[in-house]
Amino acid sequence: MEAKGTAIVTLPAFIKKKFGNEGFDKWLSALSPEAKQIYAAPILANSWFPLTATLTNPTKLMCDLFYKGNMEGAFECGQFSADHALTGIYKVFIKFGSPEFLVKRATVIFPTYYTPSTMEAYSMKKGSITIKITQFEDIHRVIENRIAGWSQRALTLCGCKNVNASITQSLTNKSPFTEITFTWQE
Repeated sequence: MEAKGTAIVTLPAFIKKKFGNEGFDKWLSALSPEAKQIYAAPILANSWFPLTATLTNPTKLMCDLFYKGNMEGAFECGQFSADHALTGIYKVFIKFGSPEFLVKRATVIFPTYYTPSTMEAYSMKKGSITIKITQFEDIHRVIENRIAGWSQRALTLCGCKNVNASITQSLTNKSPFTEITFTWQE
């Protein structure tokens, strides 16, 4: 399983913004040698990296260091990543799209961030969307929370109010898929 540099690059940027250079240095020094080598150099957005070594474990380490192991850190990092992507290269999806359009596009874009992976939107109602991740080898709770945070923030940027995200099923808990339901006020 691999993650694209566009997913990887936002993690150190988030840590620097939230915890400063001192927090970043603390995190960087605690990384595995493989991850440290990648994060100490410029990360190329179009390159592919091993998911576990360069995103899962470093995100878990961030949660352990700064959030007492709470997955809130992964969720917030996902929100930061959405801000980065959706106010930049993909802002057209927010500017002209409905929540349904945004989620449908996200299911197409998802495999360009994580490979191999599959995401589908399977329940879209007024004020509610449920996504299902059916293929994602080596998924971890930090990645599920990062995806939930990204999606929650994307829906907020799209104009949805009071967006809530709930991971109702999880591949990490041996379910056949990960299911994340989003609800909001119109």
